[in-house]
Amino acid sequence: MLFRRTALALSTLCLAFSASAQDIASGRWIDLTHAFNEQSVYWPTAETFTKTEVYHGHTEGGWFYSAYNFSAAEHGGTHMDSPIHFAEGANTTDKVPVGQLIGLGFVIDVSRQAAANVDYLVSVADIEAFEAKHGRIPAGAIVLLNTGRAGLYANRSAYMGTAERGAAAVAKLHFPGLSADGAALLVDRRIGAVGIDTPSIDYGQSKTFSAHVTLMTNNIPAFENVADMSALPPTGSTIVALPMKIEGGSGGPLRIVAHLPGR
Repeated sequence: MLFRRTALALSTLCLAFSASAQDIASGRWIDLTHAFNEQSVYWPTAETFTKTEVYHGHTEGGWFYSAYNFSAAEHGGTHMDSPIHFAEGANTTDKVPVGQLIGLGFVIDVSRQAAANVDYLVSVADIEAFEAKHGRIPAGAIVLLNTGRAGLYANRSAYMGTAERGAAAVAKLHFPGLSADGAALLVDRRIGAVGIDTPSIDYGQSKTFSAHVTLMTNNIPAFENVADMSALPPTGSTIVALPMKIEGGSGGPLRIVAHLPGR
């Protein structure tokens, strides 16, 4: 199953670049990554991002030099959840095939629904409505769920439902996510990966993390806290999502970008 999915992802990737002889030097690149800093969003129980200065200035030798240390939990800011995060024996961060991290982008916009319901769950009906309009999501695709909440990222309380820290804050989280049935349909489509512009692929009030479990028991990683997707079309983009390659990791900081072809 894993070999077949990886092969399909790679063949889809080849189509993205070779079938149209796409020149990545042309067109437009869109950064879908929030910068990492002390304001980056992390789970209420996770260690947040810190950056400390080692040196910044001119040396005795006459040249300028700067260096910093940083520390953070794997899961925070724009990051990847590796399958091992919720599935015993599944792929760790360093084992996720690159072919699952680069692919054709399919952007499902549920921002209207999420604006009306902060706890909105992306449903099978949402995915099927997208496919009715844009065609079936192919194997190896990278599906991005646009809830329209990326603009709230700088306001932790608005973005997460609470700015509080600690275990007690988890019960106060409110943000949209992917339903278990929706996750199962994406598994059926044999996608490469899925991303969302919220702190978790499961909605804030989840107690079972069923979207995580459904995806990750099938070795499908999730990208969380993806930045503003409003410039992306529903189809036609190529997504490149490369996390820090942490050996044995359950996730890691992610730089995710989209390429739009054009002159």
